[in-house]
Amino acid sequence: MNQTIEELVAFLSTPQKIIITMHRDPDADALGSSLGWASYLSKKGHTVTVISPTDYAANLCWLPGMSEVMVYEKAGESGKAKRKIEEATLICCLDFSALSRLKDLGKVVQNAKAPKLMIDHHLEPEHFAKWMIWDTGAAATAQLVYALIKEIEGDVPTTDIFDIPMAECLYAGIMTDTGSFRHGNVTPAVHLAVADLMLTGFDSSRVHRLIYDNSPLSRLQFLGYVLSQKLIVLPEYRTAYMVLTEAELIRFNSSAGETEGIVNYGLQVENVVMSALFIERKGEIKISFRSVGAFSVRDVSSTYFSGGGHKNASGGRTELSINDTVDLFLSILPKYKEELLKVD
Repeated sequence: MNQTIEELVAFLSTPQKIIITMHRDPDADALGSSLGWASYLSKKGHTVTVISPTDYAANLCWLPGMSEVMVYEKAGESGKAKRKIEEATLICCLDFSALSRLKDLGKVVQNAKAPKLMIDHHLEPEHFAKWMIWDTGAAATAQLVYALIKEIEGDVPTTDIFDIPMAECLYAGIMTDTGSFRHGNVTPAVHLAVADLMLTGFDSSRVHRLIYDNSPLSRLQFLGYVLSQKLIVLPEYRTAYMVLTEAELIRFNSSAGETEGIVNYGLQVENVVMSALFIERKGEIKISFRSVGAFSVRDVSSTYFSGGGHKNASGGRTELSINDTVDLFLSILPKYKEELLKVD
C-alpha cells in the first residue's frame, strides 16, 4: 500500500462528512464511479453526499443511488449543496482533473476548506487535491475506484466488499469508457477487474441494456436524422463531422445526454480517422472528438478548443458562434493532414 493510500486510510478511520462530485454533463463513468465509491464509504460509517454540477442523461437514472444525487444547477439545489460542501471534512473529485470541469460548482469546491481527494485517469491534472489516485493507464475512473477499494480491504473476499448495486455502478463506468470493451484502453487488468466484480452475481447484460438499449423513440429518430442529414465526410482529411444547432435539438426535444455517443458513428465510416460533433446549446458550443490509432484528438482539442481528455477521446468548448467554430475546425485540418493520412 503506497503512502498516499496509507494516509487516506488513516484519515478515513474516523467518521467523516464526505462530498463526492464529478465533471459537468456526467457520463456513466463519472456517475458510476462516484456512486460506487459513495456506497463503499457509507458502509464504512461515513456521511456521504453526491453532487453533480449539471443534469445527467435519462439512461443513467437507473443507477443505484441516483435518487439521492443532488444537481447543483437545479433550482433550489445550489444553496443546499453549498451548505453541504461548507460542512464537509473531505471532498472527493472523481473523473476530472481540472476544477473548471465543474462549471459553476468549481469555485465553490476550490474555496472549500475541506481537503480534497482526486481519483482520475485524465492527462495533466491540476494539483488542487491533498491526495491523488491518478493513473492515465486506467481505462476508467471506476476501474481506479475498484482497485482502491481492493487495496484498502486487502485479503477480504470480493463478495464481502462489493454488493450487486456497487458492482453495477462500477461495471457501468468501465463498460462505457471502454466502448463495451472494444477500445484500445482495454487491458488484462480491465478484464480481471470486471471478472472479480461479476462474482457478486450482477447481470452484466442488464447493465448494458439499460444504458444502450433504453432510448425513447424520439432519440432514435433524432439519430436517424443526424446520420442521414448531418454527417459530413472529408475523405482528403480522413475526417467526419456533424453539426447540431440549438434549433435542431429543440425540434427533436433532445434532452441532456441524448447526444452522447453520436460522435462515434463518424468513425464507422470507411477510412475515417477523426470524428467531431459540434453541439450548440445554452449559449456555447460543445465539441466531442474521437479518433483511432496514433492520431491524438486531445492535441486538437487542447490547442484550439480549450479542451482536453484522452488521446482518442476528447472534448472542448467555445463561445464562438456555431458557424465560426466549424470554420475554425475546417481551417486547422490542413495542419493535421499528414498525420491523419499516415494512420494505419
